[in-house]
Amino acid sequence: MKLICEGLDLSDAVLKVSKASASKTTNPILEGIKLKAADDSLTLTATDTEITIEKTIPADVKIEGECVVPGKLFAEFVKKLDGEQIELTLNQSRQLKIKYTDSEGYLQCFSTEEFPTLKNLENPEKIEIGEKDFRDLINKTIFSVAVDDARPILKGVSFEIANGQITSVALDGFRLALVHKPIKSTTANFSFIVPARCLNEISKFLGDSDETIELFVQKNYLMATLDQTKVVTRLLDGDFINYKQVIPSQTTSTITVSKKQLESGLDRASLLAKMDKNNLVKFEVKDKLLTLSSQSDIGNVTENITASLDGKDLSIAFNARYVSECLRNIEDEFIKINFTSPIAPCTISSTDNNDYLYLILPVRIVV
Repeated sequence: MKLICEGLDLSDAVLKVSKASASKTTNPILEGIKLKAADDSLTLTATDTEITIEKTIPADVKIEGECVVPGKLFAEFVKKLDGEQIELTLNQSRQLKIKYTDSEGYLQCFSTEEFPTLKNLENPEKIEIGEKDFRDLINKTIFSVAVDDARPILKGVSFEIANGQITSVALDGFRLALVHKPIKSTTANFSFIVPARCLNEISKFLGDSDETIELFVQKNYLMATLDQTKVVTRLLDGDFINYKQVIPSQTTSTITVSKKQLESGLDRASLLAKMDKNNLVKFEVKDKLLTLSSQSDIGNVTENITASLDGKDLSIAFNARYVSECLRNIEDEFIKINFTSPIAPCTISSTDNNDYLYLILPVRIVV
């Protein structure tokens, strides 16, 4: 194998695919990055068998071939050469020579025979969605995914395709995030559950453009492709929780409030709330005022925010972090917060559309 490529292209590709390399494993081959030179390109692949990332970059291929380089060492080496033109040559001793300007280095490589092959999906269902829409779909729900192993199915985000849109849902038993986005096309209406870790890596590739990202789904696998990059992951197997049952169908109080003012007030009230194990902030709704309050052994904070109330006065408390994380992912100027009772979950939604809904369970106030 022998090729010439740009250091910036190589460094960027290695950075992307190395996220899939196994860090702690009894199989050293999974810590490596596979390089394959063919035609006019170099393809880099890394996998830990749960997630695989593949990136193709242009290259002047002199001799076709392939090898597996030590992933961490190769990544550290090439990121310092992003301004250079790099020549890669594999010799008979399975050593990769990395030549740049008037210098060179050598890395001992693994055989490609034991490296897992990229999963080939046959006759998968296909979804096309805008790059920015899919990024928003991920970022606005993934923070609500469960992090413990008590219910493994909740460590993923559920996606539902129906009526020309895609709906993402994540919940951890204390809060729920639901977001709708339009899709460009689909071959069928169906649902699937993607591990949060894979979605996190996919989101790093996505920008603000309306370029189309293609999603291919077949039985237990998802493949996402965009800009010469492929990500393949196993899907979570099982039935997702029937989240529609936990969303209140009726409310007794609704407030409309400035998202920015609520977020700022909550940040200040949280300074003391964080010192308490429950991170509790009390919400009191009365007339045209929303009052946030928190206290600890060293002091207390009270924040008054103008709000429009439709319904009954209410006093309720929440884990401040859960509310803050919702607000951080909302771009609207004003939001609606719907309440049912001091012990029932509240919902946060838009004032003019149904693009998203966040649900948060309250914390019981000890009188």
